[in-house]
Amino acid sequence: MAITLYDYQIDAINRMKNGCILCGGVGSGKSITAISYYYLQQDGDTSSLCGEDYIPMGDPPKDLYIITTARKRDTKEWEGELSPFLLSTNPEINLYTNKVIVDSWNNICKYVSVENAFFIFDEQRVVGSGAWVKAFRKITKVNNWILLSATPGDTWQDYIPVFLANGFYRTKKEFEDEHVVYARFCKFPKIDKYVNTKRLIRLRDSILVNMEFKRQTVSHHENIFVSYSIEKYKDLMRNRWNIWEDKPIDNASELCYSLRRVVNEDESRQTAVLEIMEKHPKTIIFYNFNYELDILLGLAYMDSTEIAEWNGRKHQPIPESDKWVYLVQYNAGAEGWNCIKTDTIIFYSQNYSYKVVTQSAGRIDRLNTPYTDLYYYHLKSRSGIDLAISRALASKKKFNETKWINSRN
Repeated sequence: MAITLYDYQIDAINRMKNGCILCGGVGSGKSITAISYYYLQQDGDTSSLCGEDYIPMGDPPKDLYIITTARKRDTKEWEGELSPFLLSTNPEINLYTNKVIVDSWNNICKYVSVENAFFIFDEQRVVGSGAWVKAFRKITKVNNWILLSATPGDTWQDYIPVFLANGFYRTKKEFEDEHVVYARFCKFPKIDKYVNTKRLIRLRDSILVNMEFKRQTVSHHENIFVSYSIEKYKDLMRNRWNIWEDKPIDNASELCYSLRRVVNEDESRQTAVLEIMEKHPKTIIFYNFNYELDILLGLAYMDSTEIAEWNGRKHQPIPESDKWVYLVQYNAGAEGWNCIKTDTIIFYSQNYSYKVVTQSAGRIDRLNTPYTDLYYYHLKSRSGIDLAISRALASKKKFNETKWINSRN
């Protein structure tokens, strides 16, 4: 199987180094670019990346550990990327005597004792100061490593673990002392602003390797406005009473959930799904809540439409039939898989996070998709909460429930 990289991937490899973040949009080919970098670091030949005959690496190459999402591990997606390099997690198939491990972030602590290996950390998970970050720090001290991410960081705090791993700062406290100003008179630590950001920008740019590529696809995003029960919505805002559990609403989160349920359960939204599927009989639908799944499972789809799910309880494969709907819960399936069998995604309800929505849209926007035009249908109402979520997403921010509720009081 010949290996042929695009020019932008070769360019990225030439700029990569130990401890870098390979940043490419969803579907840009980060995985094969990362393995190609590993291949060259282990005495591979550049000509093998340009469609010529494969030239083996020096034997044995360093052990290769790929830490990825549970879904990518389970679907064997990385094995497909490894095969052109004659690498395999199966020792009987692997051309070399090195160890090749693909595992999920949940198991990263199993590898803290590994030394002198090469780690590919797939999908940014090293945020905060939990067990994963501590394991990441231990691993990066005694191994070669790179990190792959479509969205490397929203704030400077997101970069702290990677900055520490690269030796830019000795401790998190040193970073905070130099760059963080906390807000005064707050009950909990809240960052007011960052200082000396020129250094932060310089450090980030020294490790961030952007893959600039021109997509062959054209994305068509269409807002489908549906109706909702204005009376129920106003009653909830006024009375703050949970009509499903017959009890007072306790907090901003519960109120927002209730308002969204009134909006999302409206029959007009369900009708919109069925109308879209008349034109697009193979469709991925993203949803947030379990009651939405119940609604979507109960719709009167066209005859012979196969239904499959990916969420916290079910991990079913994408159907192979001529008519199907694949119901995906945002948190479970926004990243770590891809589909080139359809050109259509319906967002049944909006997610609070711009990053999650972007990652979800990328599930069908892949380098090897046979489609040129991709269709994204965003179902939303003109209710106050739907419009507020839309504004947050349009500004690439995360919707804040408490802030929005307080603004309505």
